[in-house]
Amino acid sequence: MLNYLSWPGNADPYLVEAFEKAHGVKVRVKEYVGGDQMLAILNQSPPGSFDVVLADAEYMHLLHEGEYLEELNPADYALKDFWPEFQKFPLHWFDGKLYGVMTDFGYLGLSYNTKAFSAKEVSSYTALWSEKAKGKVGLFDWYLPAMGSISLLNGNRPPFDLSKAQYDAMVKKLYSLKPQTAGFFTIADIFSSLTNGRAQLVPGIGEWITLGLRMNGVPVDTIIPQEGGLQWTESLSIIKGTPKRDLARKFIQYTTSPEGQVRMATKPDNMKSIPSMAGWKLLNQTKPRETELLRMNLKAQNVMDEYKAKKIAFRQLPSKQSIEDWNEVWSNFKSL
Repeated sequence: MLNYLSWPGNADPYLVEAFEKAHGVKVRVKEYVGGDQMLAILNQSPPGSFDVVLADAEYMHLLHEGEYLEELNPADYALKDFWPEFQKFPLHWFDGKLYGVMTDFGYLGLSYNTKAFSAKEVSSYTALWSEKAKGKVGLFDWYLPAMGSISLLNGNRPPFDLSKAQYDAMVKKLYSLKPQTAGFFTIADIFSSLTNGRAQLVPGIGEWITLGLRMNGVPVDTIIPQEGGLQWTESLSIIKGTPKRDLARKFIQYTTSPEGQVRMATKPDNMKSIPSMAGWKLLNQTKPRETELLRMNLKAQNVMDEYKAKKIAFRQLPSKQSIEDWNEVWSNFKSL
């Protein structure tokens, strides 16, 4: 048994069945929603409860500081198969030592109903304050993506390293959005609200939601506005003290192999970008339709272009204020 702490859906048989058969084990998952919940589960669980954790990269430093993670040997993993930009991803290394391996990523911008808005109309986050958007702005109920988007609109790069003046201006701008909002939604509610039209603009989410909806006929798309977007990044790490370190290492190797990467990219209800160029090559060879949908065509414009054009900032935790400060602002915003 491999005990896996993860965002929902990552122990889907489509993703893990081949690993289970190859190693004669079962992958047992405990699901969480949000990094704060993940940290709480780890803090409250007896040692040995989990062997591997899939975490958002912005939480890696807290996992490292909490001494939850085993140091990884870079030579154990196919990092040289990754795009050069991701071979030494900064949020995974501490004091020159590796603690996480990227499994997938995506960009967060502005998702919109294509019948209600044109791409030109949503080319800036200012579209959220338009008369047309009043009562139609949906918000994923997590402070980091939405507040990060507002920070980008205010011209802050990086968007989570804010002086007091920048922070105060971001909070003021966020609060001014309240009259436009349709509601604050869970992940499941985001899907349904975009489908039924209750929400027609949603900042801080991306193709990981709209691509699947679009494939099912829902008129939605995601754009990276002119002010830029955020990159979410998921990473696999080995939990310190696991008696199954070798099996955990093999699980990370499997997930970041070309075959594992193609499965990560093409999970039907949650398609996403992958860091492995070897995975891209296999995807191009075996799944041309998905290659085009995911914009991972090696011979055409692809998702790395926004990264190379410096339109993308990493989603990170706030550096000059506390998590509690940002959470309090988000709670106040919801209660306005």
